[in-house]
Order: sequence, then C-alpha cells, then structure tokens
Amino acid sequence: MHISIFRQRAVHAGLFAAALLAGCAAPSAPPPVAKPEAPTCQAAASGEALVGNWLSVRKQKGVAGELRTLFTLHPDGTMAYTELLKRGKNPSQGLSETGCWERRQQTLTMRTLQSNGAPVSLDDPIYTNDYTVVSADDKALSLKEADGTVITARRMSPGYRLPF
Repeated sequence: MHISIFRQRAVHAGLFAAALLAGCAAPSAPPPVAKPEAPTCQAAASGEALVGNWLSVRKQKGVAGELRTLFTLHPDGTMAYTELLKRGKNPSQGLSETGCWERRQQTLTMRTLQSNGAPVSLDDPIYTNDYTVVSADDKALSLKEADGTVITARRMSPGYRLPF
C-alpha cells in the first residue's frame, strides 16, 4: 500500500509539473496577415493630355509661404509628386512621393506607393487622391480637389525639377 500511495503522489506531482510548464510555454504565433500587394501601374491611353510635368505655384490659407507642387505623370502610369514649401529666408520643406496614376473620364487618381523613399501603408486612404479634371491642354491643367479647391498648373519641360 505504501508503494501505491507513493506512485499516486509521483503521478500527481508529474501532472502538476507538466501543467505548470504548459502554462509557461510561449503562445503560438498568430498566422501572418497578408499585406496588400502594391498595385501595378497601368499605361495611360495613347495621346493622353495629362501626361507630362505640371507645376502649380500657390498660397494656401493657413500656410505661411508659397507651395510649389510638381506633378509628373508618365505615359507608363507611374507618377511623381513633389511639393516644396518656400518660406522666405527659412529653409524649404519638401515632400517627394511616387506611385501610380490613372484617368477615368474626368477623374484623375494618384496613388502613392512611396513617400520620401519609404513604402506607405497601402490601405491608408491618405495615399490615394482623386481630382476632377476641369481642363487640360498643351499648356495648362486645372484640377479640383474634393473640398472644391482648384489647382491650376502649367506644363513644364520633360526634365524640369523643383529647385530646393
């Protein structure tokens, strides 16, 4: 009888130790969440009037200084968006984004894939911007933002860059 109680206690101690160790084990990692894949840029229609370099220079309410924005819309559907804030003698501040663009009827959609050289969160709506194309010809482009703000830009030479 003495041996049987000893075995029973040993079994209970073993079960207790196993339960204790199981509680200390690292939890299993959740399955990886699939990241959205970067979209593939689609080429613009042949002869698309929006293809080119477009420079907008404007003042914006609540912003001290002059905003210079360069939209570069390539025929392959890629785009570059560079914005520079000039504030007198203070150093300029800039933003440089790249991604894809497309035009569907009167809507220009620009989708940022990288901002200042770093990949962006593809599911963040801040990186997708829609504009209504008011007019576009060989010299000028007029776009309307969702809030009604009109952006007027002039065509620049193909190699034009914003001076920092």
